[in-house]
Amino acid sequence: MKFDSLIIGGGVAGLSCAIRCAEAGMKTAVIAAGQSALHFSSGSIDFLSRLPNGQPVYHPMAAFDELQQQSPEHPYCKLGKRKVQEALDWYQEMIKARGIYLSSQEDEANHLRLTPMGTFRSTWLSQQTVHQFPLTNTAGELNHIALVTIDGFRDFQPKLAADNLSKLAQFKDVKITTAAVELPDFEEMQRNPCEFRSIDISRVLRDERKLHAFAKSMIQAVGKADLVVLPAVFGNGDGAAVIKLLEGLTGFTICELPTMPPSLLGIRLEEAMKSHFKMLGGIILVGDEVQRGDIEDGELKRIFTRNHRDMPLVADNYLIATGSFFSRGMAAQRLSISEPIFNLDTVAIPDRDQWYQPEFFTSKAHPFLKMGVICNDQLQASANNQTIDNLFCAGALLAHYDPVFEGCGSGVAISTGFNVAEQMISKHTARQNQNKKERTVA
Repeated sequence: MKFDSLIIGGGVAGLSCAIRCAEAGMKTAVIAAGQSALHFSSGSIDFLSRLPNGQPVYHPMAAFDELQQQSPEHPYCKLGKRKVQEALDWYQEMIKARGIYLSSQEDEANHLRLTPMGTFRSTWLSQQTVHQFPLTNTAGELNHIALVTIDGFRDFQPKLAADNLSKLAQFKDVKITTAAVELPDFEEMQRNPCEFRSIDISRVLRDERKLHAFAKSMIQAVGKADLVVLPAVFGNGDGAAVIKLLEGLTGFTICELPTMPPSLLGIRLEEAMKSHFKMLGGIILVGDEVQRGDIEDGELKRIFTRNHRDMPLVADNYLIATGSFFSRGMAAQRLSISEPIFNLDTVAIPDRDQWYQPEFFTSKAHPFLKMGVICNDQLQASANNQTIDNLFCAGALLAHYDPVFEGCGSGVAISTGFNVAEQMISKHTARQNQNKKERTVA
């Protein structure tokens, strides 16, 4: 099978690249081995929350010069400020067309999102159902926050969250209460307590009659509050619409929290992106996995997958966006690391004892998160120090940045995926023009 572009990996980076290629009319396919990291994500878009030295970032765009000084090999620095901004603007508009509204503060500064533990994480864009707490004057005008869960739901413990939230100085004058609301027909749906997850609740609350009953129970349990915080248990693609309806039924302002996987806020992004890609004519090879490829004369000629066996998949250009260690895009041995499909060149710390901090939960960065695949300024990969002209890299696979500590995982994924697509489109257009010229001459 022959394509204009083949995308290895179905996460944010891979889908961003695939969608942009499909928008340009290129025949594009995505090879997705399984669930992407979006199923474990907050559903917000982190741009840059901290510099590599740990300094908090208020306005990501204003921090670019300092980032260049501290980490010149960072993916953002390879692209430059203008290209990163262009990519993120494109993503907002693209996902908005699918009904998901991502926004930042009015001055495009970072804001804080509440976590299920009652702590805060800095981020840049959040979905319309997530309350944005400002970095300064975090409590704002809030006088009463109610943390609400569903009876029998084990992935959000509001009392724990309330205890942590009440310890923060910004919330010393804010009333924080908790409540548990009974889910309609809970007794009939319960099979095993360990199986009762957000996706189960979302199926129940799709029934408008049950949603009305749930709203009445919420009003009785909460009373009055300026902000009602609920775990994200409302639908996938239609979750925001369900929340809006629930706000109308209760009169509450509702904030969703991402919980233990599956994260419905993250799944909403994934489903919206996949739906858009398919609408554009893109192909997703679900449950398939690339096992090897043939590299000849500095180009990737073909790849072989588990499902297609001896039938090669061929493209003019390829993107590998298989993620880092968590997604098995990188593999760790006792004293080394590797990229398991093409054995691409990587950067690693020789001494394994220096890969991590002594404590897992620490305020310092774990060095292993900066290990990954080396690429040039065009995001082209190399093997045995030879650049592969038509194989690009994007997302968490890349070396020289820490998506967790620096709070930039989604931003890097979108910007690198988009800019790889722009290069693929440019090469595709040039090839088409050359072919047209040759036909005219003939």
